[in-house]
Amino acid sequence: MADIADASPIQPAHAMRVAFAAPADRSGALARLRFADALFERATFGAAALVPLVMSGILVALVVGAWPALAKFGAGFLFNQVWNPVTDNFGGAAAIWGTIVTAALAMALAGPIGLGIAIFLTELCPYSLRRPIGTAIELLAGIPSIIYGIWGLFVLVPLVQAYVQPALIATLGRVPLAGALFAGPPYGIGVLSAAFVLAIMVLPFVAAVARDVFEAAPPLLKEAAYGIGCTRWEVMYRVVLPFSRVGVAGGMILGLGRALGETMAVTFVIGNAHRISASLLAPGTSISATIANEFTEATTDMYRAALFELGLILFAITFVALAAARWMLSRAGGRVRA
Repeated sequence: MADIADASPIQPAHAMRVAFAAPADRSGALARLRFADALFERATFGAAALVPLVMSGILVALVVGAWPALAKFGAGFLFNQVWNPVTDNFGGAAAIWGTIVTAALAMALAGPIGLGIAIFLTELCPYSLRRPIGTAIELLAGIPSIIYGIWGLFVLVPLVQAYVQPALIATLGRVPLAGALFAGPPYGIGVLSAAFVLAIMVLPFVAAVARDVFEAAPPLLKEAAYGIGCTRWEVMYRVVLPFSRVGVAGGMILGLGRALGETMAVTFVIGNAHRISASLLAPGTSISATIANEFTEATTDMYRAALFELGLILFAITFVALAAARWMLSRAGGRVRA
């Protein structure tokens, strides 16, 4: 009777079968369930442990490959912009600078535009158009980076050279101090063009994540805000954005990770010049573009080690940037919960 009482209707089917079974069968069934549970726990633990193991293996491979350059150049590799394979004299300053600047500009462009798209889709867009527009934006994330690079080189760069850069030179180029950012001839290719392409590539991540978290905002809060006379802008600014800021920051983190490590699209349009220029219109390079362009030409051990060190630096930059973003995100999440 106790077994029957314990087998309530809400129990799982296998638990009810065990409860009504004979004692010997019940012990065997319990043993099988415990074995399956332990096997499931170990399998999931192995899957979780695989990620840090793979990351550790990548880090060790990069350190081993970069060790000759680390031993020869030391910390000076970070500040030297000379890149001379003939004399085996290498410095990563120009590539590091190009990577950070293009990623920062891309996020500065894609962030506000992505938030604007998400606000439009969740609050202003007619229902019949929300799904087609949202799907089209998400499809941008599936386009291969080399397609973005070809489009950037043959379509975007001529437009930037003919219209955008001359306008920037004629207006912002004459502003004291800030004019140095837009000085020089309109090459078309350069850091600014690479930032434009990166911004288009990371835009789907920012917009899609922001749209999803905006839609998750409690309708009751929005209706209450409308009920006391708030406008749509006030509802978004004072209700939806504070509620969704952690998720929006997560979308920004995804976009930043894509922007820091993008290779082929940047390689097509950045100009691949190993020098640091104050002007955003001048050609430059990035870590990923340098590795992609020159790895097959690295015929000496020191040349390969310098490229490995660039890869190690990119790994460190991405890890530090994303870890810092996650830390700030956790603090913001704690304040929201509080």
